[in-house]
Amino acid sequence: MSALPLSFLQPLMLLGLLSLPLLWWLLRVMPPRPRRIDFPPTRLLFDIAAKEETPSRTPWWLTALRLLAAALVIFAAAGPVWNPKAGAARSTAPLTILLDDGWSAASSWETRIRAADELIADADSDRRGVAIVPLSEPARDITLMPAGTARVALRQLAPKPFAVERVETLPALERFLKASGDSDIVWLSDGINSGRGAEFVDGLRKVIGDRSLTIFEGGAPPAHALIAAENAAAKMTVKVLRATANGPPAGVVRALDQKGAPIGETHYAFPPQDRETEAAFELPLELRNDIARLEIAGERSAGAVQLLDKRWRRRAIGVVSGSSADTAQPLLASTFYLTRALTPFADVRLGEGAPQQVVTQFLDQKLPMIVMADVGALSPELRQRIDTWLNQGGVLVRFAGPRLAQADDDLVPVKLRHGGRSLGGSMTWEKPQHLAAFAADGPFAGLAVPKDVTVSRQVLAEPDAALAAKSWASLVDGTPLVTGERRGKGLLALFHVSADMRWSDLPMSGTFVEMLRRIVDTSGYTANTGKTANADTKAETVAPLRTLDGFGAFGPPPATAKPLPVDYRGRGTIEHPPGFYGPADGPIAVNTLAATDRIVPLDTSALQARRASFTNAEPHDLRGILLSSSLALFLIDAVIVALLGGGLAALLRRRAAHAVLAFALALPMVAMTPSLSRADSASDEFAMKATSQTRLAYVVTGNADVDNIVKAGMSGLTLFLAQRTALEAGDPIGIDPARDELAFFPLIYWPVVPGAPKPSQSALNKIDAYMKQGGTVLFDTRDAIDALPGPDGQSRTPGMQALRVILSSLDVPELEPVPHEHVLAKTFYLLHDFPGRFTTGQTWVEALPRDENDEAAARPARGGDGVSPIIITSNDLAGAWAMRTDGQPMLPLSPGEPRQREFAFRAGVNIVMYTLTGNYKADQVHAPALIERLGQ
Repeated sequence: MSALPLSFLQPLMLLGLLSLPLLWWLLRVMPPRPRRIDFPPTRLLFDIAAKEETPSRTPWWLTALRLLAAALVIFAAAGPVWNPKAGAARSTAPLTILLDDGWSAASSWETRIRAADELIADADSDRRGVAIVPLSEPARDITLMPAGTARVALRQLAPKPFAVERVETLPALERFLKASGDSDIVWLSDGINSGRGAEFVDGLRKVIGDRSLTIFEGGAPPAHALIAAENAAAKMTVKVLRATANGPPAGVVRALDQKGAPIGETHYAFPPQDRETEAAFELPLELRNDIARLEIAGERSAGAVQLLDKRWRRRAIGVVSGSSADTAQPLLASTFYLTRALTPFADVRLGEGAPQQVVTQFLDQKLPMIVMADVGALSPELRQRIDTWLNQGGVLVRFAGPRLAQADDDLVPVKLRHGGRSLGGSMTWEKPQHLAAFAADGPFAGLAVPKDVTVSRQVLAEPDAALAAKSWASLVDGTPLVTGERRGKGLLALFHVSADMRWSDLPMSGTFVEMLRRIVDTSGYTANTGKTANADTKAETVAPLRTLDGFGAFGPPPATAKPLPVDYRGRGTIEHPPGFYGPADGPIAVNTLAATDRIVPLDTSALQARRASFTNAEPHDLRGILLSSSLALFLIDAVIVALLGGGLAALLRRRAAHAVLAFALALPMVAMTPSLSRADSASDEFAMKATSQTRLAYVVTGNADVDNIVKAGMSGLTLFLAQRTALEAGDPIGIDPARDELAFFPLIYWPVVPGAPKPSQSALNKIDAYMKQGGTVLFDTRDAIDALPGPDGQSRTPGMQALRVILSSLDVPELEPVPHEHVLAKTFYLLHDFPGRFTTGQTWVEALPRDENDEAAARPARGGDGVSPIIITSNDLAGAWAMRTDGQPMLPLSPGEPRQREFAFRAGVNIVMYTLTGNYKADQVHAPALIERLGQ
């Protein structure tokens, strides 16, 4: 693949460059150097000053100038093209397009679809079948389609919000290639190894055999992703990944809340040659806890979005100890171990003072979690407040100690044994006890059991039927170490050992940190995030609430989405797409990538393939520029030769005035030639584009918002026509009536903008001629909702007033609202009205001729001679047709009836079919079918 986007249509012509050395030699030896002969009388001429001198040989710089002009001619003959279309080689075999459609392709999706559309267009010109293989759909049936059908199928594809497992598509591809025989294969790759890239490359090499393969890679913006968001003590950080080290070096990450409102943004920058960096939000804790979505600005991809739920919130946890100040040594106190264990994932607030007073302060501050270390009996009023706080979702964790062992307290998950709660008396072990395996249905399930942790003392629980269900962790002798239960929406847990090293060395272990992290994760939730003492034996699942599409936008869950376990921490898949799951007040977030995932480039060097790249630039033929430059060099050469030879001076002496006049006339002509050529070229290009396919047109108003909506609306109608009718129209074209040729288009949609200047008289004359020659202009004032009450309210809207100004200069026929028997209402669909975004406006057409014949008047469909040259509506048809790139409507409807948008599209189909086929449905041959459909 060339380093420059340059190719030659006739590369063999470049062999002419080999003749340049010969041309150099010829220019140097011709004409021959004059021979010098000594002639004595010539000394008499030495004192005569020569007015003109002729060099004995051609100067080297003039020879180089001529060689450059000749080289430009040779290059022009070779047909150079800048930014050539890169695609599969010309062939008669069917075309098979492998399309990476995972999250990593979303940011450059339009570029990939454009490349695929160009490939399909080339196959259409060669009359070859096309098969489209989205690599995210291994169960999809692969079949050959005509190019027009393939183009419609291509536009219906959208990127998926998860990584593509390409390997799963290989069996279906192998069956298809065996059945179809020879095929040209083109792989539009995203260049990302999603985990099994080497296996897919090796399998693809075996499947395609000796068939032609072209791989598109590079030329498109590289994919970016967000992973591993962490709400640390002073800031929230998130890792930013990029696919290649030569991508954009910097960018912006934005933070949004649950409603999509911005909270903050921060910049990130990649070190040279690195594919990973970090972005940090230094915001107050309260704002960081409100963040529900992180996204890379300008990156439309599900991978560039990191969703956060309550597990990412840095919770404020109050810690209170029952130890007195004189016995609680700083490095031995229970608060020291608790603070060290909780600080990595929570903001710890240490209480100072009496435990009752500190707990009251924590409750007043509405902390989601409180830890009590060896706190004895509490007052009944405070216990009542704690019970209410627990029922509302609070989490209370208690640790045993001498004070709790002696207190008579019911604020514990299990009933403690009286008289035997302390193991320092009658129940003294010969050696400390180790931990048993954690309960499979508890919050500590899956944690590794530490072999070096021992327990020397504990408070015992009174045996009962519910003790086993409430035990989250036990010792090897079966006595409980940690118990817990649900109380309302909250959680109450008890460690049967102290929070310091007096009863156990558990606080010194990493398992202690993970146990507290699991409990902290449950704080603030209204649904379980794992199994608890009261949990059902079956796994609890939550249904999808709203999910991300491939572009990172929220939408309703797809049909393939399934409920997931509440403790799900994996990446998004086809069954569990990224998004929020569970209740709206406490959803669980699923992201496209897991915290350990990385973006790895895909190595395709093992494939014998032709390489191509995506490009957004249009190809440019350089022959005109090279030939013009060569001609200019030859003209310069002629002027230099004339100056060196004295001919120009003689000419100027004899006919100075005529020469100056001729040169002054020639210079503007030379200057005008390229611009005229460019204008003719643009006109020819517009004509070729407009006539290569049937296309709809719309008038460009100059209002960016209106033009964007109208363009999207006409594109949406074109796609609907391809899906519902036999018409496969090309992309719509925006026109300027004053400049562009109008005869190429059967229908022109004109959105009327109030306050816009009136078109020039020449533009109106072209519109008038267009309507008289059989064309139809659809004027849409788009203001039916603004019409005043009353019979003539619609005629007094700003849009109608602006339309009156335009129509005042046109020869408009008599108009009438579309009657029910008009052929426009029956051209393709049987319609009663023509709704758009609004339904209250009337649609006007040329009035039908008054037929006095009763039989003719009773026809189910009537039409005039030809088609109506003008259609007027105020229902904003293009606004109803406008669709976003992800297939969702761009604008809402009013009043938003269930099938209003469907009937708006049907109205557009009838209008297009009416302008293309005329009044053929008014023929008597169609009357029986229409009467049957109408139920008459």
